[in-house]
Amino acid sequence: MTGYRSGVPENWFVDPVNLGVPGVRRPAEADADTALGWQADALCAQTDPEAFFPEKGGSTRDAKRICTSCDVRDQCLEYALKNDERFGIWGGLSERERRKVKRRA
Repeated sequence: MTGYRSGVPENWFVDPVNLGVPGVRRPAEADADTALGWQADALCAQTDPEAFFPEKGGSTRDAKRICTSCDVRDQCLEYALKNDERFGIWGGLSERERRKVKRRA
């Protein structure tokens, strides 16, 4: 058969960390160098993103439940407040809830 290669190329493997595969942890020193390093440990990165951006009037219950057990919830909320994220659930809060937090601050 022509075109068939019996050997595997030497560079066949791609490191999942370099691809940014959710749930694959990066070395701590690499995370410290990036403002969004916390996202590697975010539970939302391992679930359906549509749960965190529901249609208007849609339920936010599932996303908020995931946030309650997330180790980087505080960093996520801080990021959303700092960057004025207007859509979705960030740090366990909806856009309306984040506006209330900003007004109190």
